Amino acid sequence: MESTASASPGTTSATPTAAPAYKPADASGRAQNVPVPVLPEAAKAETKEGLEAFAKYWFEVLSYGYETGDVSRLDAMTAADCQACSSAKQVISGWHSDGRWLAGGRIKTPSVSTTFKVAKDGNYQVAVQASQESMAYYNADGSLSSKDPKPDDTGNLMLVTFTNGSWYVHNVQPIVG
Repeated sequence: MESTASASPGTTSATPTAAPAYKPADASGRAQNVPVPVLPEAAKAETKEGLEAFAKYWFEVLSYGYETGDVSRLDAMTAADCQACSSAKQVISGWHSDGRWLAGGRIKTPSVSTTFKVAKDGNYQVAVQASQESMAYYNADGSLSSKDPKPDDTGNLMLVTFTNGSWYVHNVQPIVG
């Protein structure tokens, strides 16, 4: 027995549509539907918790940049003279131009901590452990240009200020020694 449904004239039914699924970049093409990092509420406050939440968020935005090529969010919260930041943005922008793309490179921050004291230079200091995936560099024709193995996890020191209600990164440098 066949079942049919009929709708009254003039009525419409809303069919929920699923959000497009996230697909990381791979040999077949760029990442798709990469979730945009959202600034946590805690990161909007000039508190120890706010600074730590912001530091994690900043690395999420950096990771987003590696996947999408979009560094505009980084630019908005990072000083132009941050050398490590500029180097990362150059790699990201360069490899997401002319049809090229990066695969991998996502960053996690297993540990973030701060004493929440302003240093003599006016910055807060935040220690961030960063763990980045291996990364592959693809040419516009889909050929693999090169591949970097997973780098060692690094300890980083971020120098950050809170100005006009927002955190701002002045430098990120590896902790050595």
